[in-house]
Order: sequence, then C-alpha cells, then structure tokens
Amino acid sequence: MVDMPKPPLQLTTLLGKAVKEVAKIRGGGSALPGLFVETIDKDFISTCLSRLPKGVVLISGTNGKTTTTKMVVELLESQGLKVFTNRTGSNFTRGVAAALLGDIDMNGKLHADIAVLELDEAHAVHFVRSVKPRYSLLLNVMRDQLDRFGEIDATARMLRTIAEETSDKIVINREDPRLLAVSRELPNDKVLYFGLDEALRSKFPSDDDMRGASSQTARPPKALAVLEEAIDHTAVFSLDSKKHTATVKLEGIYNIFNSVAAVCLVKAILGDQADTARLVSTLESITPAFGRGEKLTVGGQPLELVLVKNPGGFRLGLSSFNPDGYATMIAINDNYADGRDMSWLWDVDFESLTPGISHVSGVRAYDMALRLQYDEVEVKTVETNLAKALQDFIKSNESQPKRIYCSYTAMLALRRQLAKITNVEVVS
Repeated sequence: MVDMPKPPLQLTTLLGKAVKEVAKIRGGGSALPGLFVETIDKDFISTCLSRLPKGVVLISGTNGKTTTTKMVVELLESQGLKVFTNRTGSNFTRGVAAALLGDIDMNGKLHADIAVLELDEAHAVHFVRSVKPRYSLLLNVMRDQLDRFGEIDATARMLRTIAEETSDKIVINREDPRLLAVSRELPNDKVLYFGLDEALRSKFPSDDDMRGASSQTARPPKALAVLEEAIDHTAVFSLDSKKHTATVKLEGIYNIFNSVAAVCLVKAILGDQADTARLVSTLESITPAFGRGEKLTVGGQPLELVLVKNPGGFRLGLSSFNPDGYATMIAINDNYADGRDMSWLWDVDFESLTPGISHVSGVRAYDMALRLQYDEVEVKTVETNLAKALQDFIKSNESQPKRIYCSYTAMLALRRQLAKITNVEVVS
C-alpha cells in the first residue's frame, strides 16, 4: 500500500474544522475530529505546537491529571501567559488534536505562549517521540486499568520515558516510591520535587502502602514545594522554603496536594519571574474540573460528582467527603475508558458509608452492590440504567444534598442527563 502525501497544513485545518462542526451538530465525540486529522497528517500536532515561545508542558500520572492541568493553566494565565490546553479531559493524542482545531486559525497558527497538556500515560509515551516537552509533571503511579497498561511497573516505565524526553525541568512527587526511583536515574539539575510534611504522609498512601508492602525508608529529597497542613479547604504549604496559606474551592484533600504540585510546576516554569502572591490568590479562586468534585444544584440542593478510577482515588475520595447528611449513589461502568477489570473495587474500604447508601448503578452495578454487601453497607436500590437510577435518586432524596461517586464514562453519561434539568458546564 502506497502512503498518500499529507495535505498542506491549511487544508488539514480546513477539513478538520469542518469535521468538528459536523461532529458537534450530530452530537459526536469531542475526539473524533482529532482522530480524523491525525489520520490524514500524523505531524499535525507537532507542527502546530512547534513554534510556541515557552514550549510544551506535559502532565501525566494515574490520578489527578485533569484537575491539576486546570490549575496549572489558570495559574500560568494569572502570570500573563496565553495558554493552550486540552481542557475536555480527553487525554489521548486525538483529544489534543481536537482541541487544537478549536484554537488554531485557518492557517494552522496557534496563538499561545505555552501549551499545558494532560496525557494518559500510554499515549504520552507516543506523544513525546514527536513532541518533546520542555517541562513535565509526574503525579503518581497507582494500579489503574491494568487490563490496558499491564503491571504497575510498566506504568512507571512509561512515566520514565516522559521524563527522559523532557528537555528542561521534570517535577516529581517525592512521596511515590516508583517515581522516586525514576528520579534517581535522571540528571539532578533537571529534577524538582513536590511533597508532604511527614505528619501528612499516612493520609496519602502509595500503591505499595495499600497492598501492605514496605514504603520509603530513606530520607526523602528536599522539595521545592511541600504541603505542611491540610484542614478542610485550607492548605498551608511552603514554596522555596517560604510558607503560604490558601483557602481553596477544590474539594478533597487529594486536590489540595494536587494544588501544591501545580504551584511547584508553575514555579519551575517561571522561576524568579513568578508572582507568588498572585499565584496564591489565583489558587483560591480555582473551581473543580468537570466531574472532579464538581458541584451542581438540583431542586435547590447541591449535587456533587466525584470521579473514581482506582483504589487510591476511591479511598481518598471516601476519606475526603463526610457522608453524614448526604444521599449517596455509586455508578460504575466498565467501558474501555473506565478499564474493563473492576477487581480493584475489592481493594477499597467502604465501611465509612455504613449503614447504607441510596443507589448503585452502571454496567457493574451488581458487582458494586456485592462489594458493598461484604462491608455491610446496605444499598436501597440497584438499577443498571443510569438515567433511571439518577431520576429515582433525585426524586427519593429531594430534601437532601447528594453525592455521586462515578467511573469516567458513568460521569459523562450522568452529566448529559443532569444537563437536562440544571446548569452544567458545557465542555466542547
């Protein structure tokens, strides 16, 4: 088969924008136009990103990519930079291509100073072969969708590849033993760390900790940014050994730690040019990314969506949100984007939800209900149809605040249903 010559960038842009409009009209996926332009021009992304003055920032890891990316973008914008990002949370390369189609002009020019991209670990490995990031942030390595990525050490090797291809600075979570091992194989002058005060480490178990394996024993390296205290929505952190306090709108202690990672990355990018006071004030104004502790209002009561993808994320979510006074629903699918292997649910402790929750839904509703039964958490209703379950959940708990823990595709489906009855941020 003879490879067809790639079209000029202007033609690729025109065709891609046309496909994007058609997909929008037909209600198609946001990544479809990106898949189209990648097919006709494999260099589309690298061509569009190659002339950015401050280059490309890549954020990867198992948990927290979308929220951390949103924070980094808003922090950089507060410093006067024009930022391109794949804000839909579609963290495959086709999602980046689709986002570019929305931002480039008809000549294929991207009017931005810097790109901040979140990428799924496996797709990031392919991405960095053609687009070399100047900066990267590696958040964590947890068991997540192992049917896709294989063993956890394979995920760590993917993140190591990202780090090796990064030209300027790599920001690494020093509390993750696998990432710490990766950092020791990198040039010292390229690596910066963010971390936790020793008193907080037990609140953020690594994958090894959750499986009863030994964790770090050696003294951790000095970190540029350290979370020292986290009480409710208040974060006390040090940056360059100077202490700062921020009251954030983000939900969950894990997002407070992610905020320290974001500040550390921005400091790594801007150095002494960073306006730290403005960084802190901007951090206080950032709202959750869609589906990541997102708060909606339904019937005059708050309804929160909490994305869960793996044992670590689910455990941190349960520890961050007090169930008292809330009606709770859990929605679990096993589509490709969720991961097919749901055995990880057995590694989560659900006893905090006793005596019971309102609804369980999704493709794997009965698996979830069985898991809850073993922790003696009563489930009032099991309904695999998400739309029906959501409708009944709202109707049955009209006078209560509500919270839904949901896998990725379940979250997307629930947002579509909720958009019919309340204001939901539209992410194109």
